[in-house]
Amino acid sequence: MNRLKYVLFLSLFLMPFSAHAGTFEVSGWIPYWRTATGTADTLPHLDKLTEVNPFVYTLKSDGTLSDNGKLDEEPWKSFIAEAKRKKVRVIPTIMTSNGDLLHEILSNQKTRIALAERITKEVKTKGYDGIDIDFEGKRAEDKEYFATFLKGLSMRMGNKWVMCTIEARTPLDSRYYGTEIPSDATMYANDFKAINKYCDRVRIMAYDQQGIDLKLAAAAASSSQLYAPLADPAWVEKVVNLAAKDIKRSKIMIGVPTYGYEYSVTAYANNEYIYDILWSFNPGYALQIASQYGITPERSSLSGEMMLTYTPLENTTATTTVSSVPRGALVAASAASMYATAYNSNLKFRMLNWVDAHAVQQKIDLAKKLKVRGISIFKLDGGQDPAIWGVLTGVKK
Repeated sequence: MNRLKYVLFLSLFLMPFSAHAGTFEVSGWIPYWRTATGTADTLPHLDKLTEVNPFVYTLKSDGTLSDNGKLDEEPWKSFIAEAKRKKVRVIPTIMTSNGDLLHEILSNQKTRIALAERITKEVKTKGYDGIDIDFEGKRAEDKEYFATFLKGLSMRMGNKWVMCTIEARTPLDSRYYGTEIPSDATMYANDFKAINKYCDRVRIMAYDQQGIDLKLAAAAASSSQLYAPLADPAWVEKVVNLAAKDIKRSKIMIGVPTYGYEYSVTAYANNEYIYDILWSFNPGYALQIASQYGITPERSSLSGEMMLTYTPLENTTATTTVSSVPRGALVAASAASMYATAYNSNLKFRMLNWVDAHAVQQKIDLAKKLKVRGISIFKLDGGQDPAIWGVLTGVKK
C-alpha cells in the first residue's frame, strides 16, 4: 500500500461516526415531569428517532447531579433497554438556568474539573451513549470558562457523545431593527467556535421567538397581523445561518417545539399590539378552547403555526360582548385595532399560538434546505400533536 492510499485508509478508518455525511437525524427530549406519558407515547415510535434525551438531570447548589426522573427505575429502565435494542442513542440532558450557580462552578478550576469528572463517571457507570449539556442563563464573563469546561469534558468522555444545547442568536440587524444597537450587543456567553470544536452535536433552541426579531414583527404589524410565534421559519433560517458561520452544519440540530402559548393581547389604535404571556400549553388545551367557544383554529400565513383568538366569557362587558371581539386569528388584529380607534380606548382579548404536525414538517423541510444535521424536538411528552409521529415516518435516514 503506497503512502497516499495508506493515509486515505487511515482517514476513513479513524473518521468518527459524527462525521458521517448524508444522515438526517431526529432527536427528542422526554421531560421528567411527564415521564409516564412521555415514555409510553414514544416507545412505539423509537424507530423514527436517532436519539432520545431523557430531560431529567439538574445541577444542585453544590454542583452535584440530581436525577429528577429516576432513570434507574421503571418506566425508564425498560424504555432505555428497548431504545438500545433498536440502536437509538440514549443521551440524558443536564439542565440549569441558574447563572449564579454556573458562574460559581465554571469560574473555579477545581469545581469546574469536578463537574466534568462527575458527569463522565455518571455516563460511563450508567452506560449512556453520552451527555447533553443545557446550561442556560450564563454570564458573558463566563464565556471562556464554559469553553474550557467543554474542552475538559470532551477529553474525559472519550468515545462518548458530548451534545450541546444552546440559545438561539438573532442577527443584530433583526433583533434591534429600528432601534440603536447597544454597545454590548455582541457580548455573548457562548463561544460558537469552541462549541463547534468540542461538541458532537449542537442543538439550537430555535423556539420561543415571540418578539425578539423586531424586523419580522414590524413587517407583521404593518400588515395588521398578530405575530408572536414560537418559531417562524424565516427567523429560524436567520438563526441557523448566523450560527453556521462558526458551527459546522453537519453538527447543527434545529430545535423544534411541540407546545404553544396563550397571550393576553391588548390592541390599541394604529395597529399597536402588546402581548403578555400567560402560560404555555399542549395542543389539547387549544382544541378544548376552540370547542368551548365554537372557534375554528386557523393557520398563520407568516409562521405556519396554528392560532385562535377569543375573549373569556367572564371578561365581557356591556360594550365588549362576545360577538364584538375578534374571533378569527387572521382578522383579529385589524378588527381589534378598528375597535380601539372607534372607541378611543383599547381592547383586550386572548390569543393562542401553537405548533402542530404541519409546523414540524416545515422545520424538517427547512433543516434539509439548510443542509444541517437534523431536528431536535422539545418535547415528546404525550401531549404533542399525535400526527407528529406520521410526519416523522421515514425522515430518519
